[in-house]
Amino acid sequence: MVRAAVLSAVNAPLQVTEIDLPAPGPGQVRIKLAAAGVCHSDLSLSNGTLRQPAPAVLGHEGAGTVTAVGPDVTTVAPGDQVVLNWAPSCGDCHFCSLAEPWLCADAGLAAHSPYATLAGGATALYPGLGTAAFAEETVVPARAALPLPDGIPLVDAALLGCAVLTGWGAVHHSARVRAGESVVVFGVGGVGLATLQAARIAGAGPIVAVDVSPAKEELARAAGATEFVVAGDAAFFEKEGAKRIRKLTGGVGADVAIECVGRAETIRTAWSATRRGGRTTVVGIGGQEQQVTFSALELFYFGRTLSGCVYGNSDPARDLPVIAGHVRSGALDLSALVTERIGLDGIPAAFDAMLAGKGGRALVVF
Repeated sequence: MVRAAVLSAVNAPLQVTEIDLPAPGPGQVRIKLAAAGVCHSDLSLSNGTLRQPAPAVLGHEGAGTVTAVGPDVTTVAPGDQVVLNWAPSCGDCHFCSLAEPWLCADAGLAAHSPYATLAGGATALYPGLGTAAFAEETVVPARAALPLPDGIPLVDAALLGCAVLTGWGAVHHSARVRAGESVVVFGVGGVGLATLQAARIAGAGPIVAVDVSPAKEELARAAGATEFVVAGDAAFFEKEGAKRIRKLTGGVGADVAIECVGRAETIRTAWSATRRGGRTTVVGIGGQEQQVTFSALELFYFGRTLSGCVYGNSDPARDLPVIAGHVRSGALDLSALVTERIGLDGIPAAFDAMLAGKGGRALVVF
């Protein structure tokens, strides 16, 4: 038996209960989790913003130790420490052939196949984003288990699986930040904090952090922000916010704006705060009801680039060793993203904190 946080239906409260986890089948591995981050995407899966079959075990940002492997698995072995990859690429689809593994057409297949049952075996369970990390143990496809580079603490390594890869990739792959460029980051949660650290490592400056919570200023500055702006009432998102950011970035606007919230008003403000010819990257995942509008004239006049960003446009196999080097050197501090360490029972409260805009990353430690 394995303890897990189970979502019985969309918008239902998570229940910590026991599940039956089978032995790994062909091409699968079983992993004992050391830690799992509580990501806003898990909240989006639980409330229906993102589609997820239920009942399910959520959680997709995790790290642990391989305990067993199924037939035909050669990439990892029992005893190996690994990071979960919630979007493993198949290597064969159209997007993989274009060297864009973050868009792999088959990356989400595992999430739609039952992987375990509730205790007693009567009710099938689905793995959230194919990984089901809100559990003491999980079974995943072998390509979803990435060997952990040497010298990285296993518990902190959970953050590499989503927040860090996303924030790093948003800066280095999607926005392609260059040394000396000004950057504004909207949203100082786990991904936002990773984005600020990545911008600092890239040599950006000034680096402006924007959040609705004044309490996050210390976190933001520790991660690399040189300026902190509190997003206040509706007036901030209508005009005031973009004006304030332009004043902090030489009067012209930021070279790069990175939105980590996923709301129409923050995306629009990020766009307006970007200089002519600059780049606006949207990392946050919003619902279909979040509609953003632009006039045809401003699209022409400002010449800005607006782009979405999936998983940081990252190739984890390529990027993890690079990121690990910065962790080992001390340039990237994984523990600085974590504002609370909890057990499985603490996940609902962590969801509430995210909704209230409080804290950075909550980390479930097993």
